[in-house]
Amino acid sequence: MTGIVVVGDAALDVIARHDKPLPHGGDARAKIRFTGGGAGANTALWLRSLGAETTLVARIGDDPGGRLIRAELEAAGVRCAFAVDPEAPTCCVVVMVDGSGQRSMLADRGANQRFAPEDVTPEALAGASHLHLSGYVLLDPPSRAAGLAALAAAREAGLTTSVDPQAAAHITDPAAFLADVRGVDLLMPNTEELVALTGSADPASAKDLLGTVGAVVVTAGLEGASWVGADGVTSVPAVEADCIDSTGAGDAFDAGVLTGWLAGQSTVDALRHGTRLGALAVGKVGPQPT
Repeated sequence: MTGIVVVGDAALDVIARHDKPLPHGGDARAKIRFTGGGAGANTALWLRSLGAETTLVARIGDDPGGRLIRAELEAAGVRCAFAVDPEAPTCCVVVMVDGSGQRSMLADRGANQRFAPEDVTPEALAGASHLHLSGYVLLDPPSRAAGLAALAAAREAGLTTSVDPQAAAHITDPAAFLADVRGVDLLMPNTEELVALTGSADPASAKDLLGTVGAVVVTAGLEGASWVGADGVTSVPAVEADCIDSTGAGDAFDAGVLTGWLAGQSTVDALRHGTRLGALAVGKVGPQPT
């Protein structure tokens, strides 16, 4: 396995963990932590933690937050192919995590929303064998052209590709999204995103997507994960874990599946690799491995 390029958001996360329901118009106690985030950066760091040579392509602001994100990623060994926006701030996400570990997010994509086709350079893809795209790039109209440019550049360079849709609520036109990801080797939705695309939570419904994409990898939280391809549906159970913070669990799962698949593992082993990383992610605060 050679290099993996991840295209997606790099962000600052403000994680607020609260045990009681939030009172409308009132105050609540919380444990608050600042950390790196963004789906693209999360996956890149989990990939790097597994030993993959990883490049992250993103757009940050010309501000302290952007410089901090770059420094932390580079310290972990991730190559940063960043465009620096002179006007928009670095992406920031407020993550509210309840007592069960489930998260709700308020996101300001900032500079990432201005991610442009010219931000995807040939140098960023040099030496890579695979490109993974975060669906936030495609599902936000201002950055959609850049996501399409990244997939086109990857195909032209002979790279395999994968896309995680990331956000069911933003899949308002399933047909248009599927047209955008046509030809992708792996589509990696969770159950809610699968429902948005097929109308069904049954992993077998992903068979309807074959031909548009090469295979579909569905993660279903406590229900485990499934690989849907030309040979049928293969499923594995979830790995048991105490859920402290579910933020970034899908990003970690993606990294586990991709490293297994690109190393030539069976679909079962690749899925198990993904579920193990997802379990590690939910067992700690924050979306990244450190």
